[in-house]
Amino acid sequence: MGTRAPGDPRVVDTAERARLDLIVAAPQRPLTLKIAAPGALVLERADGTVCPVHPLWLRERCKDAASMDLHTQQRLQDPSDFDLGLKITALSQPAAGTFRVRFSDGYEASFSAAELLEEAALADNSHDCPAPRLWDGKLAQFPRMRWRTEPSATELMSWLEAFLSYGFVIFEDVPTEPGTVLKVGSVFGFVRETNFGALFNVRSTPNATDLAYTAVSLDPHTDNPYRAPVPGIQLLHCLANETTGGLSTLVDGFAVAQALRADEPRSFEILSGTPVRFKYIDADTELTASAPPIELDVTGGLKAIHFSPRLDFVPLFSPDRLDAYYRARRSFDHRLRAADYEIRFLLKAGDLVMFDNCRLLHGRTGFDPAEGLRHLQGCYIDIDGPRSRYRVLRRQLGSAAGARRSA
Repeated sequence: MGTRAPGDPRVVDTAERARLDLIVAAPQRPLTLKIAAPGALVLERADGTVCPVHPLWLRERCKDAASMDLHTQQRLQDPSDFDLGLKITALSQPAAGTFRVRFSDGYEASFSAAELLEEAALADNSHDCPAPRLWDGKLAQFPRMRWRTEPSATELMSWLEAFLSYGFVIFEDVPTEPGTVLKVGSVFGFVRETNFGALFNVRSTPNATDLAYTAVSLDPHTDNPYRAPVPGIQLLHCLANETTGGLSTLVDGFAVAQALRADEPRSFEILSGTPVRFKYIDADTELTASAPPIELDVTGGLKAIHFSPRLDFVPLFSPDRLDAYYRARRSFDHRLRAADYEIRFLLKAGDLVMFDNCRLLHGRTGFDPAEGLRHLQGCYIDIDGPRSRYRVLRRQLGSAAGARRSA
């Protein structure tokens, strides 16, 4: 199954990161900008195909003080007011890496070729963060890091790259003081408070309001699908674990969804097109939200998994449609629970796992609370926090490297 034995500390230090190949860089497409005619700037790809740069697309990217507030980097004009028939009337390259453009409305501006290429790459469906590296139960090397309260920028960057690539990271040697999970969460984003509080305790309790607070095994699921929006990232910090059971489990939902799409396209289509209502209720709370089990973005790519079979309620469709849905859900669920896709690991005191709740499904094996205390503390942060930190660090480290080269 490709799992590792409990207690096997496969710890990844920053210095070992390259050797262990933990980091997946964003896919790079070789792109160049060329002047094809006096009024034509074109984007050329590695395969030789060219795409003219639309004058309005270029005009709304002017970055001089007349077009943009240089402090906020927000436009001073509404680009919808530009002439729809705008044209480029003059085009030159006064220096390497710089284009000078005059538009038919009389406006002139200079553009950085590097910045335009970066924008063009985004428009070309590539990513400005590390792309997901899909994995299954054969994942032998987990992204484990030694926690440091004040990591260097390079070290923090390595943590973020691993998390964005794999969808999770396990930190070791995190202080076991109650509330520490909130401090760790704040390093990567803003803590999201819910009806469970900013911090919640995961331990077996009488009259539990959620199955997480019992000792039963939990199948792979995503947390809080009954919220809008769903908390994007979950952190679980082990304060104590005196039991032999209670292994944590993770499944890469994107990998399973991709396999379903390849093997059973009709099932994939049904699960990505069927709204399912999720519900949570206790004495003080009643939350509902609807989402497809497999959510796609506008390009048809995977955006999120919403799956919690103990909380889902499909609408009363026709019998034929429900038959098809139940077959598709069964196939997806059985794949999610298969050893082929699941990894297991023991969280010991001082371990903390942070995972993407929109991509990964988590669970645990059952345990006997009579053996001893199993106490985790958790919190949520929003999905965009680590991505923001990654972009800021990339900019800062790039500026620092440029300053060193200029010195």
